[in-house]
Amino acid sequence: MEQPNLSYINQLSGGDKAFEEKLITIIKDEFPKEKDIYFKNIENDNFKEAAENVHKLKHKISILGLEKSYEVAVNFENSLLDQSKTGKDDFDAIMQNITDFLATL
Repeated sequence: MEQPNLSYINQLSGGDKAFEEKLITIIKDEFPKEKDIYFKNIENDNFKEAAENVHKLKHKISILGLEKSYEVAVNFENSLLDQSKTGKDDFDAIMQNITDFLATL
């Protein structure tokens, strides 16, 4: 599985360390909350809401340089919109991968 990284954040910041830290702090604050809401919605079969959660989480996936994982998220979001959980295990693994990575920052 590909590993999250800060390449995009570093590129976006143009070397501005304060900006990088601010963006990382926002991600570390928002990601666990968005992930928890996703898990509650998926557990309760709230497909539309879970699809919206995945849509929001896709942005964090992208910012953390996870190109293949972003595609997994797109496909899973579409599955949820079709009332299916196809792709859930792969998406959940991505969520854990990001959680582990953020814990190291």
